[in-house]
Amino acid sequence: MPGLGVIVNIVAVLAGTAIGLGFGRLISERFRAIAFSAIGLAVVVIGAAIALGGLRDLGETRLGDYSALVLVGSLVVGSLLGEALGIEQRLERFGVWLQEKTYKAPLLSPGKADQPGEKGHTLVEGFVTASLLFCTGAMTVLGSLQDGLGDPSLLFLKALLDGTAAIALATTLGAGVGLSIIPILVLQGGIALGAGALEPLITPAVIAAIEAIGGALILAIGLDLAQIKRLPVGNMLPGVFLGAALALLFG
Repeated sequence: MPGLGVIVNIVAVLAGTAIGLGFGRLISERFRAIAFSAIGLAVVVIGAAIALGGLRDLGETRLGDYSALVLVGSLVVGSLLGEALGIEQRLERFGVWLQEKTYKAPLLSPGKADQPGEKGHTLVEGFVTASLLFCTGAMTVLGSLQDGLGDPSLLFLKALLDGTAAIALATTLGAGVGLSIIPILVLQGGIALGAGALEPLITPAVIAAIEAIGGALILAIGLDLAQIKRLPVGNMLPGVFLGAALALLFG
């Protein structure tokens, strides 16, 4: 059944988020803080590994030594575009709006912050962090393609990994992690539905570009979680699509 893998992936993320939220309430603020820092460090390492792996693979395509220029150019131009569109600010407003809607629902409360703005920020942080982690990488693209063609096995494996990661993330980042099912549904579901038409466009260079730029953004999120440096990751998101387009044209 085409699309079964996407459904299982979504259910796994929701289940992992629910478990993480329940477990997070059992942890005191002191232990939550150290867990937050540890997750931040882990995200930095994961992002660096994904970015370097993608950059290496991109260098093995026709782009060769120009692969670094694709990374830099996509991030710079994409960030300028994102800044012009105000993506980061829109995400922040979305988090505040969502928190206002869910403020009276204890199960959706993402932490112990006292102000709706702080909770909204946590929602956005959880949403962006989980979305990038779950939607960046070869397993996302290839698994969705295979699922659309009738083989969900790779997405089943991804569902197991994402569900486990969702538990850890939701423990400290809260309910925003569960919102990552939206891009999972849109991206993976879209690829699965259009598998036949999209397959020729998903070249090794495109996958490598997505991993390189997406990994860099994951690393940036890790720096924020580890309280090292906060970067406007939301405004940098267009860089992923720009890099994929450049890789498709020239890779």
